[in-house]
Amino acid sequence: MSIPETRFAMNGDLAVAYQVYGDGPRDLLLMPNFATNVEANWEVPEIRRWCDELATFTRLIQFDQPGTGVSDPISLESPPSLEQWIDSARVVLDAVGSREAAVASIDGGFGCAALFAATYPARVTAMVAMEGYARAAWDEDYLFGMDKAVLEDMLEGISGIWGTGEFQHTLNWDMTWNEEIRKTWARFERQATSPRIAREMFRLIIDLDVRDVLPTIRCPTLVLHHADDPLVPIDHGRYIAEHITGAKLVVLPGRNCYPIFDDWHEAIDEIREFLTGTRGAAIDEDRMLSTVLFTDIVESTRRASDMGDRSWRALLDAHDAIVRSQLGRFRARRSRR
Repeated sequence: MSIPETRFAMNGDLAVAYQVYGDGPRDLLLMPNFATNVEANWEVPEIRRWCDELATFTRLIQFDQPGTGVSDPISLESPPSLEQWIDSARVVLDAVGSREAAVASIDGGFGCAALFAATYPARVTAMVAMEGYARAAWDEDYLFGMDKAVLEDMLEGISGIWGTGEFQHTLNWDMTWNEEIRKTWARFERQATSPRIAREMFRLIIDLDVRDVLPTIRCPTLVLHHADDPLVPIDHGRYIAEHITGAKLVVLPGRNCYPIFDDWHEAIDEIREFLTGTRGAAIDEDRMLSTVLFTDIVESTRRASDMGDRSWRALLDAHDAIVRSQLGRFRARRSRR
């Protein structure tokens, strides 16, 4: 499928950017976390692969909250509100003609997804919570929350590293990591929002407490959570599953926050079975049809000597940029000898 065109829905005076991908029999709305970009998603191979798979059995709907991505910017003097976030989801569903949809969220998007499900129960057929938390901060009756001083340090830290890609590595300890991957995520962060807006969006999320909302949610709910996530411990996922009637908890192996990396097959299969009743066909990892492309710069040793280090480095960077663009287009991965 080709990359979908970005369109806009109006939430009051603010334009909300959204995309629709796939034509599955069931609508799935992705509730964004604090910083997204619906167009930059396609430049990150893991996100594109994830969207491609979801679109095989759903009509995938995703949007950028105002202040992030392609949506209208916001003023720091008028920070976003939860009501605005929920209304953005509603106007997007209206714009695409969706009367009801399943809602999926990752980490900080869960609070808004839960509030949306409670506010519009007739429009939410199911909910998928991935690495979600009902409250971020520690409390006397929420002992696995994070210390408020640590959360404040994290807020300040976001401003310092946002746009470098390092924040994504902090969230996903088990992801493959190298300089090329860092640059890809760095571009994604810069396209998603500015460091100051990222900090304010994150503050909105960590100040959120939706524990009282959970018992009012009546839609079927799937909770996916990594067993050893150090930032969002599994206790958060258990709490959600225990306080939403009938919710199912599935524990994934690993320490990542996002289920788009090593264990993505298992996560997708769980979501597919939850939404459709049918689990995907087992994948034989030992047998795979692949295309291997080798590239080589002719007489590279002589040319490097003739050009000098700076010019040769520029040539290599140009070569790598061309290769990366094609890898992203065909969802491939790169290996350098």
